[in-house]
Amino acid sequence: MTRPCIHLIAGARPNFMKIAPIVRALQADGRLAWKIIHTGQHYDRDMNEVFFEELGIPAPDVRLGCGGGSHAEQTGKIMQAYEALIATDKPAACLVVGDVNSTAACSIVAKKACVPVAHVEAGLRSGDMSMPEEINRLVTDAITDWFFVTEPSARQHLAREGKDMGAVWDVGHVMADNVLYQAEKLKLTADTSGLESDAYKRRHARYGVVTLHRPSNVDSAEALERIASVLRAVSQELPLVFPVHPRTRANIEKFGIDLGAGVELMGPQAYMSFLHLWKDALVILTDSGGLQEESTALGVPCITMRENTERPITVDEGSNVLAGTDPAVIIPLALDAIRNGGKRGRRPELWDGKSAERIVSILAERLA
Repeated sequence: MTRPCIHLIAGARPNFMKIAPIVRALQADGRLAWKIIHTGQHYDRDMNEVFFEELGIPAPDVRLGCGGGSHAEQTGKIMQAYEALIATDKPAACLVVGDVNSTAACSIVAKKACVPVAHVEAGLRSGDMSMPEEINRLVTDAITDWFFVTEPSARQHLAREGKDMGAVWDVGHVMADNVLYQAEKLKLTADTSGLESDAYKRRHARYGVVTLHRPSNVDSAEALERIASVLRAVSQELPLVFPVHPRTRANIEKFGIDLGAGVELMGPQAYMSFLHLWKDALVILTDSGGLQEESTALGVPCITMRENTERPITVDEGSNVLAGTDPAVIIPLALDAIRNGGKRGRRPELWDGKSAERIVSILAERLA
């Protein structure tokens, strides 16, 4: 008998981190078939066979090749390409993760083709309508059929928005599944010298990690200088390593920003190399959404340099502190983490490495 086939949509590198545990769970369960659809939203030269081997999943079955352009251009290209695919492939369901343009675009196409939409990480809200991701979250959840939520706040948002709560499941977080799986693999790796970040770790017994890419932090000279003043102050006490997003690097150069002698820049890191770096940091300074969650899963102190977060459980229970963007607030928090160990928090109850198993079981009961 033919197994129902699910399309697993991914458009950017972090999406694959979320899809990987689902693929492994599908392989173990056996009741459903699947195809990995890479929209190509983010072209990444490092997203090669080794990248997928690292995650323990096969390379994408379909590459739509829809990178580049403005938000509207990109969303339109993805919708056109996915519409052609779904017309011939006719999947039993379309599973989307997170909040990138591919998530919203493929959800719209699937819904119009009468294909059920499953949203992993449904219900997260920052309340900040200036964030493109917030628009994508709202659009996707407006037409989702099955909602898989990571934390209580997401369930509350969906209830307030009038969603059918019989179609909402608390499953934990696939991002936690993935980081726990990869951290265990790393622990069993006898020789880490092949990882790009290893040389830095060998030179520094104590260090902090920085990531920055939000437009609100890096796209104006004033905002970037404000963050740079934090890095200069903190790096006088602790060396900082900064894997730099290409747009952030371009703006540092364009605006002539001085980060200070204690900040070492390196290029974007492969998944395992970056995990190897941040998991042993004394503190993480970031504006990333995913890193708030991953650091909570491993109990690494994280200071989020944003005014809001769509992931409040990382603050309420985890190792994350929402600091805003005022250096007078961020610097003391960072120094406290360095001197006193920082906030460790606890891993939320369902962030136990079995979220993907729960998702696959629910989908199989409805489709198989």
